[in-house]
Amino acid sequence: MSGIRYVRGDATVPSVKGVKLIAHVCNDLGGWGKGFVLAVSRRWPEPEAAYRAWHRDRAANDFGLGAVQFVQVEQYVWVANMIGQRGTRTGSKGVPVRYEAIDRALGHVADRAAELKASVHMPRIGCGLAGGKWSRVEPLITGRLTERGVPVTVYDHGDGV
Repeated sequence: MSGIRYVRGDATVPSVKGVKLIAHVCNDLGGWGKGFVLAVSRRWPEPEAAYRAWHRDRAANDFGLGAVQFVQVEQYVWVANMIGQRGTRTGSKGVPVRYEAIDRALGHVADRAAELKASVHMPRIGCGLAGGKWSRVEPLITGRLTERGVPVTVYDHGDGV
């Protein structure tokens, strides 16, 4: 048992009490416009604006693979922009997902979740446009979050995505 709760639904609308941290994977190019980020942007403009500013000012901050930006969008809701994808396209260097970066980012998410006493909510991170395999991502989530006692819910959209 992984300790991860799986539900059908939208990860941007977690239906639990308390502080919620919505985690998702972003690329390292500053691109925001496909995949789960569209659902995030439909609900709140702040995560996209913060991500774009973070990328724009990357020479003066920690933007890069494995880094996480936490954006508060409601009193009890935060979004974690995790840089876990090199580029945006599958090509000669393989798929864009970077498991080591996701692992490092999940460590930061676990620390913030513990600090906020938050539950973590996410789609199957790194497995959509990033091209990753859930069989490789799930153990990272278990090791970094659920084994530390952080409640995690993974959302599968009703359309099978």
